[in-house]
Amino acid sequence: MSKDNLFAMSLLPYLGFLWFMARSHRFPRLTMIGFYLLLVFVAVTIPAGIYAKVAYGETLANVDWLHGGAESFLTLSNILVVLGFYQAVQAAKAAKNAPDS
Repeated sequence: MSKDNLFAMSLLPYLGFLWFMARSHRFPRLTMIGFYLLLVFVAVTIPAGIYAKVAYGETLANVDWLHGGAESFLTLSNILVVLGFYQAVQAAKAAKNAPDS
């Protein structure tokens, strides 16, 4: 099985994860945005890879400015996921330490 086919097949379980995550209402909103932003990363990476191959005859990983631009979406996604969970942990700690009213 080629890596491209494996990549395409991996989207189905990820979309299922997003569907269940949205239905559960248990994830922080910022974290959900981060996980959805990962789809933007995928959507940007595919045309960037095609452009790198057509314009430069190279893979995306070998065209630094394109690769860095695409990877910035992954970085932003990761930051939002972590910040969302961090905020949720801080809110849970504050609720635990709050005096009962």
